[in-house]
Amino acid sequence: MKVLHLNAGNETGGGMFHIMSLLNQLNKEEFMLGLFEDGELYQRAMSAGIQTKLFRQHSKYDLSILKPLRDFIRLNNIDIIHTHGPRANIYGAFLKRLIKRPWLLTVHSAPHHDFLGKGVKGKLFTDLNVWSFQYADHILAVSDRFKEDLIDRGIHSSKITKILNGIDFEKELPVPFQRDDLGFEEEDFIIIMPARLEPVKGHEFALAALSEVVSEFPHVKLLLVGDGSRRMDLEQFVLGKGLSKNVFFLGYREDLERIYPIGDVTLLTSFSESFPLVLLEGARSGLPAITSDVGGVIELIPDGSKGWITDIGNVNQLKLAICKALELKESGELTKIGSDLQKFAKNNFSIEILAKNVYNVYLRMKN
Repeated sequence: MKVLHLNAGNETGGGMFHIMSLLNQLNKEEFMLGLFEDGELYQRAMSAGIQTKLFRQHSKYDLSILKPLRDFIRLNNIDIIHTHGPRANIYGAFLKRLIKRPWLLTVHSAPHHDFLGKGVKGKLFTDLNVWSFQYADHILAVSDRFKEDLIDRGIHSSKITKILNGIDFEKELPVPFQRDDLGFEEEDFIIIMPARLEPVKGHEFALAALSEVVSEFPHVKLLLVGDGSRRMDLEQFVLGKGLSKNVFFLGYREDLERIYPIGDVTLLTSFSESFPLVLLEGARSGLPAITSDVGGVIELIPDGSKGWITDIGNVNQLKLAICKALELKESGELTKIGSDLQKFAKNNFSIEILAKNVYNVYLRMKN
């Protein structure tokens, strides 16, 4: 069996790590990756020994790559096409008309939030992405919510399989930072928020909650790991709220795995997520999670023994969750919550489980 995965190639977040983790777990002789841009994903895939082909475009709207894609699929006897992300999904729908191959796509995020704040072009890509779903032979949804959303859009449930994200819990992690390496004190309460600085991530809710907490607990520090279009706006927000001593913009980091161990909790305040890999990565390092009620987080945090789920945009609930975590750290109980989440995540959301479930879908499609 030969499967060609397609992605725009401009991923740097959860989508990139999902694709890389999956392809690293599967047989590299059977699976290939096609990309449209020479970005970080291309470099990582090449370094990992994944069979990778670059289909260069003159622009995001350049449909001339459809013919080279079709020819490549025929020449390499590709059995199944698997697309990830809006651009690849749209091209998948066009390829479906050019070549008779089973095609499936993975819905990594809520389609109507993918291009939030991107204007007319963003709406166009959103509409085309959603349009493409109806032509796929099968769809992988990374949470029950996404599956229900697809059904509401008219996709028959028999065409959808829920596949939860997973990471490698057996991976040998790099030597972690010590707190003083990054200028923090042992008594600091460190919140790690790994999220692109984009509207869909809801950073303003985290900052608003923090501004209410620090008056009583000035040792609380929020580490924003990621970059994006909202950085300047968020930096101004921090200045306006007088939070410069409590909020730290670390930018995009490739050494995030070294940062998690210095934290006390992982925070996510998104409007929309699928099944956030950053919460799994935090759990791997023993960090409890505070997260908005998005995607499949309820399956990772089914009760209060493993973290806190707050309503989207509810600043008061975020404040209360942070204060409770502070209280539990003071009593020595917070590490137990992190340990419980770590064990639960390892047993239920490993990369081995993800790869096995996806491979079984391939087998059903091929037969």
